[in-house]
Amino acid sequence: MSGHNKWANIKHRKMAQDAKKSKIFTKLIREIIVAAREGGGNIETNPRLRAAVEKARAENMPKENIERAIKRGTGELEGVDYQEVIYEGYAPGGVAVYIRALTDNKNRTAQELRHLFNKYGGSLAESGSVSWIFERKGVIEIPRDKVKDLEELMMIAIDAGAEDIKDTEDPIQIITTPENLSEVKSKLEEAGYEVEAKVTFIPKNTMKVTGKDAEKVLEFLNALEDMDDVQEVYSNFEMDDKEMEEILSRLEG
Repeated sequence: MSGHNKWANIKHRKMAQDAKKSKIFTKLIREIIVAAREGGGNIETNPRLRAAVEKARAENMPKENIERAIKRGTGELEGVDYQEVIYEGYAPGGVAVYIRALTDNKNRTAQELRHLFNKYGGSLAESGSVSWIFERKGVIEIPRDKVKDLEELMMIAIDAGAEDIKDTEDPIQIITTPENLSEVKSKLEEAGYEVEAKVTFIPKNTMKVTGKDAEKVLEFLNALEDMDDVQEVYSNFEMDDKEMEEILSRLEG
């Protein structure tokens, strides 16, 4: 059984392969603009901006696009004033949904989200309704076939400050506090590991969905991800791996 993390990885892989690449760029540019506006344009002193730029580079975003987005954030170039807004609610089957949006029009975004929740049989909820279910954590992922010595990996990660290591699935996940993410990532890279690192929200408890509810949940999450204003979607669903793959194949087909 797996859930949100596997869905996010599958979704990301498919988006990177198809015409939605431009949508990824749109979301990353907004993230860079807001990060630069809030913490300055220097990636060495602004961890949020550094993370956004690293993500953009990983998606092969042209250097000039990244630099232009930073300058829009710092005010050197004119740009749209995006605000960060959190929305919470429930998807079909009672699955908790936590949404981070960057928008230049909060009323429009709220209206579009309310429409999607209603369309798919969910409900938009008040602030604080589901946020308590999620914990903000750093997550480092390493493909299983890139790890020759799991025990060595664990020792390096724990010595660097990792909280937990999940080695039952692929990729292997190393969980840290957001503050320790950069240190653990650096130590693993020094040891020769190629890693992907991000700050994310992990659910404290999960909701198992099957059948029609499972299909509705994935349809709904895909619809949320397709909104330009939505940066990240987190949920606490749990689903059979095979069923998830079959549903996503139908949806993408």
